[in-house]
Amino acid sequence: MPYLNKLPENPEPLDCRILTAALDLFVENGFHNVSVHHIQKRANVSIGSIYKHFGGKEGIAKALYTHILAEIEQLVDRVLEQRKKPRAQVQAIIEALFGHTETHKNIIAYVFHAKHSEFLSDQPPICDASPFLKMRAIVQNGMENGELTKTHEWVAMSTIFGAMARMIQLRLDGTIKNPLPEYADQFLDSIWNGMAIKTAD
Repeated sequence: MPYLNKLPENPEPLDCRILTAALDLFVENGFHNVSVHHIQKRANVSIGSIYKHFGGKEGIAKALYTHILAEIEQLVDRVLEQRKKPRAQVQAIIEALFGHTETHKNIIAYVFHAKHSEFLSDQPPICDASPFLKMRAIVQNGMENGELTKTHEWVAMSTIFGAMARMIQLRLDGTIKNPLPEYADQFLDSIWNGMAIKTAD
């Protein structure tokens, strides 16, 4: 099972092995280029076990999507518990996701890089998923309490977390050659230059 903040069980339960194998194959080859037989071979399980647990490839993709979004939401929730100011919350989330892009590439790629609408048409857009709604609430709170410049919520969200997602995509594509944490300070400075409330000296 792909986790952001804990190690998989050893040995992995059968269903977790299937999800781990599918994640790697989907990211490496694209959803449409992976068959149930590819997953079965990589996970070293029977075809029947895949259909029993997930009902097929689409069921695996949906289970992965749900699980990984829950992992991202747990990350956001931990930040909300540990940091009370929106600006500090934004910084912690961006630093964590930049770091996970280097250490858990396939998990991050499945959330930020895959075109989910092509194979999960019954799922809402990712921007409406719970962890991203919580990120939007952080931005709204920052504008309401005077930490961030007031603007339309989608403009603010795109400036902050949309730009973060683009940096992640560029790193996953290989366009950005160095690890993302090397750019975190510059990136955050750019965000605050655009969004922070300007105070008179």
